[in-house]
Amino acid sequence: MGNDEQLAVKVKTENGRSHQRIPADTLRALVRGIGGAGDRFLVLNRIPDLPDVFAQVWHERDGDGDFRLEHRESRARFFGTTLDAGAADRVADALVGWARGEDGWDAGLTWEPLGHDAPRDVPELPADVRGEIEPRIRELLRCGYDDRARLTENAEEYLVDGDHRPVSRAQARELVDRLWTERLAEQELWEGVTDPERLTEVFEALDASGITARENFTCCRTCGTTEIGAERGEGSRGFVFFHSQCTEGAAAGHGLMLLYGGFDGSAATTASVGREVVAALDAAGLSAQWDGSPDSAVHVTGLTWHKRLVG
Repeated sequence: MGNDEQLAVKVKTENGRSHQRIPADTLRALVRGIGGAGDRFLVLNRIPDLPDVFAQVWHERDGDGDFRLEHRESRARFFGTTLDAGAADRVADALVGWARGEDGWDAGLTWEPLGHDAPRDVPELPADVRGEIEPRIRELLRCGYDDRARLTENAEEYLVDGDHRPVSRAQARELVDRLWTERLAEQELWEGVTDPERLTEVFEALDASGITARENFTCCRTCGTTEIGAERGEGSRGFVFFHSQCTEGAAAGHGLMLLYGGFDGSAATTASVGREVVAALDAAGLSAQWDGSPDSAVHVTGLTWHKRLVG
């Protein structure tokens, strides 16, 4: 397998940078580059994210120089090993193997079980609380844009009323992890390129062509039209976006409403942007309905909303 394939991982660094779906050579370079102040570790999560599964490496050139490599297979299985300062390439090989999911990626290393907090007994949610919160989390999972951390926050905060907090953080996490895992199993059955993936390709192409394009952008039309200007790139003549309520409509099978306009505020530019959006959708095999008026939204119909989770 070549080193230019995109690894299905997210890599987070101590200095706050995040890398997604990077080539193997880029991951190797990141491993070789850590060790300085503020840039001493990498944490790798799979795409899609799996609860309690990650790999990480620590290296500090000003200390003993050793590499500390760890990986977690589940909440109860956590392992680590130490390699000397000259083992950067061996560490990089291991992490690339982990990222690819290769059998035997961890062979030849001396692993030791690591201590970890035992799983806590989390009280079951009362049936009435679960009956309210679970449908909301399933809806957000169908939408497909939130990661596990954001979904956990939503689950914890959804039913808050003043000082009354019926869902604890631990209960929210347990609920989200269970539903997240179920959704991952569902998406394993999806074949080929999905409609949301086609839509993403359309938006990326429009963005590159001078139309600022944003998916699941803000909570509503008013906020979106107010904030889209801050997203404007150099030379961008117009915009298109859909907000989270539009996403929920698409996930429920009602099609997707796209909002668009020209940054100069003219009807002519807005209509021109609308035509470009519709043409790009048609070229991607997506069905768009629009009457040509700059005052009318573009509706994408006939969608099967299989939005793959990333996390």
